[in-house]
Amino acid sequence: MIKKRTVVLISGRGSNMTALIAAAADPAYPAAIVGVISDRANAAGLGIAQAHGIATKVIQRSDHAGKDAHDGAIEAALAGFGAEIVALAGYLRILGRGLVEKWQGRMLNIHPALLPAFKGLDTHARALRAGVRIHGCSVHFVTPEMDDGPIIAQAAVPVMVGDNEDTLAARVLKAEHRLYPLALGLVAEGKARMEKGHTVLAHFADDADNASSVVMAPDPLREERDLEQLARITP
Repeated sequence: MIKKRTVVLISGRGSNMTALIAAAADPAYPAAIVGVISDRANAAGLGIAQAHGIATKVIQRSDHAGKDAHDGAIEAALAGFGAEIVALAGYLRILGRGLVEKWQGRMLNIHPALLPAFKGLDTHARALRAGVRIHGCSVHFVTPEMDDGPIIAQAAVPVMVGDNEDTLAARVLKAEHRLYPLALGLVAEGKARMEKGHTVLAHFADDADNASSVVMAPDPLREERDLEQLARITP
């Protein structure tokens, strides 16, 4: 199998990056993580990538004259890695329109909410304030508008009575670690692609395969105790 060369962009601990690295270790997985780029020299994820033998590069905004120069350095690094797909995993800077458009359809991001709900920051706190009973995460193609690209796959988790921001964030993070490898695999294998501003899903054997490959909710993600708690809050 010829794996799609994938570069991951991070800013911090790199937990989703680590999930992608673990998935890519499977010989049958259609993507290979060939490089990691961080905009922060102290990002913990850099050490994790290096421990797995993956090349890393730090490209800090402060080392460049402006946003265009910073984007240019990222583009040069992607070319150096021979990237075919770019996966944003907790990357906290907004990339410029030119760079995003060049990689459109080949650049993915994971967002800790069920888009189009709760775009932007503080998604878990906002979900709790809104009183939603289902929360989750989304993997989408990146477009110039923040958190606005076509959705590839989503995972839903229940919001429990007594949840706070930390407990809800932890539950969603577990879902993220399963969803992102699934979504990257779909794109790398050609089963999900972006056309005319929409995600096109193809090559599924039947509707059941299609459904299980693009959404997880909430059954596959629950812990047994969560099912009991969910029953308590369901009318």
